[in-house]
Amino acid sequence: MLDVRKRLMELADEKYRNFSASLTPGKDNILGVRLPLLRKLAKEILKNDWKGYLKNPCDSMEELMLQGFVICGCKVSPEEKLLMVADFVPKIDCWPVCDSFCSSLKLADTHKELVWDFIQPYFHSDREFEIRFGVVMLLHYLSEEYASQAFSHFDRIKHEGYYARMAIAWVLSMYYVNCPKLTLEYLKNNNLDTFTHNKAIQKIIESNRVDKVDKEMVRSLKR
Repeated sequence: MLDVRKRLMELADEKYRNFSASLTPGKDNILGVRLPLLRKLAKEILKNDWKGYLKNPCDSMEELMLQGFVICGCKVSPEEKLLMVADFVPKIDCWPVCDSFCSSLKLADTHKELVWDFIQPYFHSDREFEIRFGVVMLLHYLSEEYASQAFSHFDRIKHEGYYARMAIAWVLSMYYVNCPKLTLEYLKNNNLDTFTHNKAIQKIIESNRVDKVDKEMVRSLKR
């Protein structure tokens, strides 16, 4: 049996722990294990009793991340995987767990409509990180086909949580990179609160994938 907790302690890096803690205020259960090492460990778990591992309690941020990676990597039917995702999402309590999980959930790329339907309820949640999960999952849907529906969700979300609003700003900036015309029209006329609207503009301006002329045009839309 793989002693996962012991392995995590061996992989922990104090300097990286301090760095991670500085980016995640309020989290005091960070070990300091880098993502590539966590992903590698997840692959080892998947070769062993991964179902048994998922039943273990999580005492650190990294253990929760690891369980997320195991769920994303396990070979089960799409329907079974989504049941596991539904059980995992309520456990998400910080942005690193949320974002690393969303980026690893490749089921959204292979079963687009199935996952699209699955994430819809999260846009109506009253929980900050459930909303963030739904919004960040939209990074798998950065196309004109989904843009208008995504923007409608952004307009409806009124949660005041910092991480929910920052997720919208970030994903909206990525829509601008991929669908600039549609996103520009939305930026000109939306129901976002001022904080989220201006953060989205800030992220677009900071992007290396947007040229100077477009950045100045977007800057003029700041409230």
